[in-house]
Amino acid sequence: MKFIVSSTALLKQLQLLQGVLASSNTLPILDNFLFEIDGKQLTVTASDLETTITASLAVEAKDKGTVAIPARLLLDTLKAFPEQPLTFSIDAKHFGVEINSDQGKYKMTGFNGTEFPRSPQLEDAAKMSLPAGTLATAINKTIFATGNDDLRPVMSGILFEFAEDDVRFVATDAHKLVRYKRTDLQAPKAASFIVPKKPLNLLKNTLAGTNAEVTIEFNENNAAFRFDNTLLVCRLIDGKYPNYEAVIPKTNPNKLTIDRAAFLSSIRRVSIFANKTTHQVRLHINGSQLAVSAEDLDFANEANEKLTCSYEGDEITIGFNSRFLMDMLNNISAEHVVLEMSAPNRAGILLPGEPGEAGEDVLMLVMPVMLNN
Repeated sequence: MKFIVSSTALLKQLQLLQGVLASSNTLPILDNFLFEIDGKQLTVTASDLETTITASLAVEAKDKGTVAIPARLLLDTLKAFPEQPLTFSIDAKHFGVEINSDQGKYKMTGFNGTEFPRSPQLEDAAKMSLPAGTLATAINKTIFATGNDDLRPVMSGILFEFAEDDVRFVATDAHKLVRYKRTDLQAPKAASFIVPKKPLNLLKNTLAGTNAEVTIEFNENNAAFRFDNTLLVCRLIDGKYPNYEAVIPKTNPNKLTIDRAAFLSSIRRVSIFANKTTHQVRLHINGSQLAVSAEDLDFANEANEKLTCSYEGDEITIGFNSRFLMDMLNNISAEHVVLEMSAPNRAGILLPGEPGEAGEDVLMLVMPVMLNN
């Protein structure tokens, strides 16, 4: 079996696939890329059993066949080449791989491609299409709020919730929550499923370079994302997602509006002086003045800053984990933000101060920390 391919085109595809490779695989064959040649098309697959990603590219070939090629060795080799055509010759009997370049030839041991696990086929799958940019934005705006608790696996992914009047993406770790809603998208029928973090990170990176429509197919166990020449199939997280609507406070009479960049910079500076366990910053709002403070009593460190703001409501003092606040402020693109609060022991709601894209609705919720008075 023989084929000719551009070194940079192949490297570009393999770099998108390499994110799925696990550092320690239960099956040694998963340390390889599966190469499948059929006509003038090369299909490359990488998998960790939970997630499988496949990309196709055009090559010059006459034969049909499959081979598994060691992933790390191949990536390191391709990175060392300038742009040029490479000729791959595969010994169909012993799976030896020889690469011929302008500079010379390189040999490595491949493996039988038929041993590579097959990607699951989605039976009775429902379908939904949305623009790549919308899906990438939804993942970017929510993935930072997912949890890492092995005891609550449903919180370690993003909830995709399709309805006939909107599409929602929700992430929470019980301390912070993000709901990203698109009112300009509708699904043929209501459905919801939880996608793990790893395939979403892969998807986010792959979607960055495309303007295509993404077709999502899903059933009870798996979801497939298809766009351009790429297919990503992943196993879904089994379980019931928490009732997130129940924790979003509906009446928040205290509303703070402030410049996002100034607020973020202030929290960043003040949090350096916060307790290293709680990362607590205190917000005291009265009239048009916001006082941001933090202290670490163990080391007698403290910091105080004052900012001008626009505020409607009663005087309030509330504490938040500075890391959560900074995460959220970094993921809002508006110039101003609105922080809505009802009481020092109730969740605060963070919203963009200006409308974003048409049809976009972002809500972020952060739980307060108890203040030591």
